[in-house]
Amino acid sequence: MIARLSNLFVRTLREDPADAEVPSHRWLVRAGYIRRAAPGIYTWLPLGLKVLAKVERIVREEMDAIGAQEVRFPALLPREPYEATNRWTEYGPNLFRLKDRKGVDMLLGPTHEEMFTLLVKDLYGSYKDLPLSLYQIQTKYRDEARPRAGLLRGREFVMKDSYSFDMDAEGLQASYDAHRAAYIKIFDRLGLEYVIVKATSGAMGGSASEEFLVIADNGEDTFVRSPGGYAANVEAVTTLAPAPVDSSDAPAPYAVPTPGTPGCDELVELLNRDFPRAEGAWTTPETLKNILFTLRFPDGKTKPICVGLPGDREVDLKRLEASVAPAEIIPFGDEDFAKYPTLVKGFMGPDALGSASASKIEYLADPRLVAGSRWISGANRVDEHVIGLVVGRDFTPDGYLDVAEVREGDPAPDGSGPLTLARGIEMGHIFQLGKKYAEALGLKVLDANGKLVTVTMGSYGVGVSRAVAAVAENTCDDKGLAWPRALAPYDVHLIPAGKDESIYAAAEALASELSARGVEVLLDDRKASPGVKFTDAELLGMPTSVVLGRSLADGLVEVRDRASGERTDVPLAEAADRIVALVQGR
Repeated sequence: MIARLSNLFVRTLREDPADAEVPSHRWLVRAGYIRRAAPGIYTWLPLGLKVLAKVERIVREEMDAIGAQEVRFPALLPREPYEATNRWTEYGPNLFRLKDRKGVDMLLGPTHEEMFTLLVKDLYGSYKDLPLSLYQIQTKYRDEARPRAGLLRGREFVMKDSYSFDMDAEGLQASYDAHRAAYIKIFDRLGLEYVIVKATSGAMGGSASEEFLVIADNGEDTFVRSPGGYAANVEAVTTLAPAPVDSSDAPAPYAVPTPGTPGCDELVELLNRDFPRAEGAWTTPETLKNILFTLRFPDGKTKPICVGLPGDREVDLKRLEASVAPAEIIPFGDEDFAKYPTLVKGFMGPDALGSASASKIEYLADPRLVAGSRWISGANRVDEHVIGLVVGRDFTPDGYLDVAEVREGDPAPDGSGPLTLARGIEMGHIFQLGKKYAEALGLKVLDANGKLVTVTMGSYGVGVSRAVAAVAENTCDDKGLAWPRALAPYDVHLIPAGKDESIYAAAEALASELSARGVEVLLDDRKASPGVKFTDAELLGMPTSVVLGRSLADGLVEVRDRASGERTDVPLAEAADRIVALVQGR
C-alpha cells in the first residue's frame, strides 16, 4: 500500500500545543496523530488510528492465544447493575451519569465488571461451562477532575478489559497466571521498558493485584524496587514496624513551653536549646505529628480522622486515597477546627483525639507507633508540648494506617534491601477479584454434586490508547516521534528531495516495488523544500526513511534509521531488497 502525503489527512504543527505537559502529548498533536476535541477527549486522525489498530492487534493476538474470547458491550449502560454492586454511588463524581427521554438513569461505562458478570449468569449455569475468559476492547469514560498529559490521563480512552470465571481459587490462580503471561508478551511486543509491581486493589476489591508500569520520568505513578527483587506501587508498600518497646519503667510525661514552633524541626531546635538531655540530642523522628482530614464518601456523608505519624515524615496523599477509597480526602480548614473546640490547632496531642476522647475523631497511627514507644507531641494547649508520651500507656490509637511517605533507602518489607524510587505509567492492572461481583449479582453455577456454587472471578485491564502515548513517551526525541517497527503507521517513508522529475519517478517506482512486496509506504510527493520534508519525516517518526536526492545521479539513495540516526548510502538497485529485509527483521 502506498500513502501519499499530498492527500493524507494530516497537518503538522511547528509550535507546541498550549496544554501539552509531556513529550508524548506534544508530539502526537504536532505530528497530526490526534487532535483535541475537549479537555481529556481526543479525535484520532488517520496516522494515530493506524498506531492504535496495531496495538489492538497485538493485544487481541495474545488474548486469543490463551483462549480468551472477544465480546463487545455497549458504552451506554443501565444503572441497575451498578446499583447492585454499590458502584453507582461509590464512583462518585468520576461517573458520567445521564437520563434518557423517559427519565431513566443511565451511565457511560467506566469499566464493565457488572456487565460481564451478568452476561455469564444469563448464559451459563454449570461447572462444565468453566473455566471461561472473556475480553473486549472498548471505549471507557471517567469524568477525571483534572485530565492531563494528553492520552495518558483522559476522560475518554480505549481499554482492553478481560474477566476470568472459575469454580475455585485454584482455577482463578491458573487464569491469573495465564493473563499475567499474556501481558508480559504484549508489553514485550510493544517494545516497552516495564516493571511488574505489587499493587492495591482499591475500590475493585479482591485479593492479589499487580500493575504493569512503563518506566517513565513523566509517569504519574511512583513505585519502589529493591536489590533483592521486591517491587511495588508506592501505595502498596507496607512499613516494617519496629518491635514493641518495654517502657514499664518510663517516667511520667511532662509538659514544656514551646512558643514559636510551627513545625517539628523548629520544635526539636527549641528542645535542644532550652531542654537538652544527657543521653543525646532530641531528633525529629521522636516527635509525633497529628494531621486531620475529612473523609467525604460518595453518598455525601463525611467523617473526620486524624493520622498520627513521626515528625520527620509527611502523609502521602496517594497512599491515603488508596487506603480510604472510595472516600475523598479533604484537609482540615479553620471552619473544621471551629467545630471541635477541644482541639488546639498546631499543638494537638493524641489524648485529645480518638473515638473515646471528647473530640470523637478517630485516631489512626503509623505502624511505627508501636506499643511502648515514646513520643513528643502537642499538649493540646497553646505553646506547649508534652515529652515522653508512651503508646499503650498514655494513649492508644483507634487503629493503624500505613500512609506515610516512602523514602529512598527505606527497607524493603521482605528484607531484600533498601528501596529505590522511580516513576512509571500504569499500562496494565490484574486483579484476583474473588467472589465480590458474583455474589452481588448472583452468579452461581451447579458443581459436580449438583450444588450451587458462587463463581470466582479475575479482572485484567490494559490501557490500549494509553499504550500509544506510553510508546511515544519512551521513544520520542527532541525532533519528534520515533516509532518501533511493530507500531509505526508505515514501514518506510520515501522522501524525494529535489525538483528533478526523475527523482519523483524513481521514488514512485521504488514505492510501487515495495508495496508489491508487502511493505507499507508513505511517499512524500509534495512539492515542498527538502528541509520541510526532512523536518516532517523526523516529526512523523517512521522507523526507516529513504532519501532520493542528488546522489541518485550516482545510482545511490540514503537510508536513514529514525531511532539511531544512522545514515547509509545504498545502490538504488538494491534498495528494495535492503528495505524489505529491514521490515522483516532480517
